[in-house]
Amino acid sequence: MRTISQQELYSAVADLVIKANFNLPDHVYQALCTMHATEQKPLAKETIHILIQNTRIAAQKHIPLCQDCGAVIVFLQIGTGVIIDGNPIDVIHNAVADTYKKYYLRPSIVQDPLFERKNTGTNTPAFVHTDIVPGNSVTITVYLKGGGSENMTSLKMFTPTAKIEEIIDYIVTAVQQAGPNPCPPLFLGIGIGGTADVAMLNAKKAVLQKEPHPQKEYRALEEEILQRCNQTGIGPLGFGGTHTVGIVRIKEAPTHIATLPVALNLNCHSLRYRSIVI
Repeated sequence: MRTISQQELYSAVADLVIKANFNLPDHVYQALCTMHATEQKPLAKETIHILIQNTRIAAQKHIPLCQDCGAVIVFLQIGTGVIIDGNPIDVIHNAVADTYKKYYLRPSIVQDPLFERKNTGTNTPAFVHTDIVPGNSVTITVYLKGGGSENMTSLKMFTPTAKIEEIIDYIVTAVQQAGPNPCPPLFLGIGIGGTADVAMLNAKKAVLQKEPHPQKEYRALEEEILQRCNQTGIGPLGFGGTHTVGIVRIKEAPTHIATLPVALNLNCHSLRYRSIVI
């Protein structure tokens, strides 16, 4: 049985928070570059150019990609052959709080959601999701989700008789209704199946997948949704153009015979996350 120390976990989470705030993942940056190269409308092309410049400045000057430094979502995949010394949740919260303070990252978390809504001042608590997996390592993913795009989150409970076209129409309509609010071009994560809560969580996991779906039917569905969303003409930051959505990813799960939940996670053009295996 392997033991991971509190310090090792703390250092890993702190490093991921820093990298996620200041540097886009390579495939996200390349997606922006591809959209810029293929965009036909001058204003949309210039808008994407500015977004690319923003990513370069953030990396070079070590400043946040966005003034909304996000809610910190942490995915832990803990191997069955691993013991984490101490309470990993406390370690994660401490790492997040210390890093946000050290680098002057905007704290955006309020303690009570309905009444006082007082800012905790630390951007904690982080929202931690844990899976137990085979092996003797821990995979940590830190995902920063801004409030503007999170407000556009959507869930619909279809019946099992729903046609795929109905699901596509629902997603395209949700993107149209969101308009410029989630700061397109968007990265879409779609959770299909499971229960309502599982579908919503899978929508967040889906957007972090670098590669298209390995199954051809779902891969074709990802491409169809991408094309249909880009036909809306919303374009970068809502100024019109070819590229409303850059990437679509789907994560499915087994579900009840009477249900077909579909969850949609719209992420802004700044898809900020980092992962490490320790």
